[in-house]
Amino acid sequence: MDILSSSRELALWKAAHARCAFVPTMGNLHAGHVSLVDKARLTGLPVIASIFVNPLQFGAGEDFERYPRTFEQDCKQLKAAGCHAVFAPSVEDLYPLPQAYFVEPPALANELCGQYRPGHFRGMLTVVLKLFNLVQPAVAAFGKKDYQQLALIRGMTAQMNLPIEILAGETTRAEDGLALSSRNGYLSALERKEAPRLYHCLKQIADALASGRTDYEELETQALGTLYQHNWKVDYVSIRRSDLASPINEGSGFVILGAAHLGNTRLIDNVEVTTIKATAK
Repeated sequence: MDILSSSRELALWKAAHARCAFVPTMGNLHAGHVSLVDKARLTGLPVIASIFVNPLQFGAGEDFERYPRTFEQDCKQLKAAGCHAVFAPSVEDLYPLPQAYFVEPPALANELCGQYRPGHFRGMLTVVLKLFNLVQPAVAAFGKKDYQQLALIRGMTAQMNLPIEILAGETTRAEDGLALSSRNGYLSALERKEAPRLYHCLKQIADALASGRTDYEELETQALGTLYQHNWKVDYVSIRRSDLASPINEGSGFVILGAAHLGNTRLIDNVEVTTIKATAK
């Protein structure tokens, strides 16, 4: 596996690998990231992953400085997964000058997580576009756990006419249902035991919708109440159509999204509903 620490080294690698599949990450990898590498490998293309903790997507008071950096361990996992190369640029390499040009996202970026993390998606989309320009992949894989992020990346790729196929990987979960996340490492032992409750609350809403219930606000309120009772600080629990944009009474399919703080750790999750039981009229 090749380790590329600069844009120059990446350009040399690209000269020998014109078509490739790409898995962007911020490092501190877990089985969810490995599953994206596995999905990318199914394309038959050489797979390159990036490891870059992007300062543009961290707001004031967020965890940029303490975000776990585990480069050697990450590389071992990627090599074992069959990754062909790792692109790990420095901040100075990716941002040689103070960034003055940004991807300006649509209104969706100011909803859900965007309401609580102003500028996050602007910074995320800007770095993803930079990485796309440098790597020039034919295919790129992202996880569904960051559902809003995935929707915005799909939209940017389509509207910027980027010749890149976006693959979506299913959320990888622990046995108790907790979505795997690099930030799970911040949880204390007691918090880790409590953490799956967010998923189970969202799953209860999904089951209710699948059975035909349409009292959306009541379902959201019930989930909020359960989380509050167990000392969560909740940003939101929201029932949306699968595209995140259609009115709740239009379109097809649902996704239930939630973000909440357990202690000092912010967790996000979502559950999709694709099949809904018909109700008698």
